[in-house]
Amino acid sequence: MTPRYRVGDELPPLEIPVTRTLIVAGAIASRDYQDVHHDAASAREKGSPDIFMNILTTNGLVGRYITDHFGPTAVLRKVAIRLGAPNYPGDVLRLTGRITELRTADTSSADASSDEVVDAVEAVVQVTGGNGIGRHVTGTVAVTLPEPSAKRAGA
Repeated sequence: MTPRYRVGDELPPLEIPVTRTLIVAGAIASRDYQDVHHDAASAREKGSPDIFMNILTTNGLVGRYITDHFGPTAVLRKVAIRLGAPNYPGDVLRLTGRITELRTADTSSADASSDEVVDAVEAVVQVTGGNGIGRHVTGTVAVTLPEPSAKRAGA
């Protein structure tokens, strides 16, 4: 049976410690060699109190948040994010999400005004992430949901 979802369903929050290792490793993995992501002295020279996370690392963490919830067979179709407050070492990034749209196999759509339970094949999730100084990320993710035989994460 296909997992059933409703528009408005909240995803459980995910808290990710922001470490120097995470920031530097994310920058290296995404080939972002800007010094503000690995050299604290250079970051300070450019007006930042410390190194900070790049957008590609944040993008990856948002993707992880979605697949942690929907399961490893979920497929990210579109990730659109905007950054706000920087993620500095020693803080915690807290991601939250809410389903804003569901699409069914026949391509019909349930939106935020619907309270209908849907056997969905795709979901659109509004994601936000905050840290100790404010909102770090906002965005939307379109995700193809797991096949009926796939086990739903957290179920």
